[in-house]
Amino acid sequence: MYYLSKEIETLDRIFDQNKRAGYLRLDLNENPGGLSQEFIDKVLEDVTPEFVAQYPETLEFTEMLAGFLGTDIEHLCLVNGSSEGIRNIIEAFTSPGGKIVGVTPTYAMFEVYSKMYGRTFIPVPYTESLEMPVEHIMEKLTPEVELLILVNPNNPMGNVYSDDEFAALIQAAEKNEITVLVDEAYLYFYPKSFIDYALNRRHIFVTRTFSKLFSLAGCRLGYVVGWPEGIKMVQKLCTPHNVNAFAMKFAETIIKTDGMLEDLICRQKEGKAYLADSLTKHGYKFNGGEGNFIFIQPKTDAETLVRRMKAEKKILIKTYAGIGGMGTCLRVTTGEKQYMKQFLDALYEMEKEEN
Repeated sequence: MYYLSKEIETLDRIFDQNKRAGYLRLDLNENPGGLSQEFIDKVLEDVTPEFVAQYPETLEFTEMLAGFLGTDIEHLCLVNGSSEGIRNIIEAFTSPGGKIVGVTPTYAMFEVYSKMYGRTFIPVPYTESLEMPVEHIMEKLTPEVELLILVNPNNPMGNVYSDDEFAALIQAAEKNEITVLVDEAYLYFYPKSFIDYALNRRHIFVTRTFSKLFSLAGCRLGYVVGWPEGIKMVQKLCTPHNVNAFAMKFAETIIKTDGMLEDLICRQKEGKAYLADSLTKHGYKFNGGEGNFIFIQPKTDAETLVRRMKAEKKILIKTYAGIGGMGTCLRVTTGEKQYMKQFLDALYEMEKEEN
């Protein structure tokens, strides 16, 4: 008989079908400028017909990445963007109807995957002042909970956890035998990592991506860090040849190029600082937090600004409702100074016209 999963039938999904070529893309937390054309051309010099024709080989890259992280390949699983690793962890380490705790708002796919597999997602909302007291999370941690999701820094709010806060959360999770997933997609915009927990303890995973600072969102590559037995379970759910050969080649070259990561970090931080300074001088309220994103409270209608930015300035941004006392805000990806200036020039011009 024909069958359709009720979880899939009732699942709400949003698929981005926009044509974004030719726009300044400040809507999806990518690096708006990307890597230099000179760097891309140099990497592609080594691409041969054989390289394109064969299935990707992952051992050499995994060994290089393990060395970069100070671990071994038994603690790593390559995935098709960190979203695949998140999905696999939810499928493998929670049960149908099982409870998953996570803050909200956050990366939408945590809740999407929970619903996809018939799990119960328990949200922990931010306070009106956009804070996330760890006590609010710990209140939700009971023996019935199977997975705790923490994001460091969290998208979209930008908050982070101190060493003491994180240690308290891990202690509460271990007391209740709860697996912990720490997503560090925005690690390099805020360098405090909790990867040592995943390398040295059981039932703790860290997921990371090459889509953000590494500027490889179009290639799809990420990885999961965890204890060897847990990593084996994540690997079992991966499709064959799940990672991209081009992505591995670009990522390896970035890691091995002296000073390249540091330069990418520096340019991103310079652009965000320029944006924050200018907004302050012009009397705007904003919530920057950590990560490559920012909430801005506009002085006129947010939805109108988003439409006009796209139509008149070819700049893509988003609105986000319910940002504490700031209400509906502009949600803007940060990047290098030149792109922040382009956005700010458009914002100030349009706000002046609307007033």
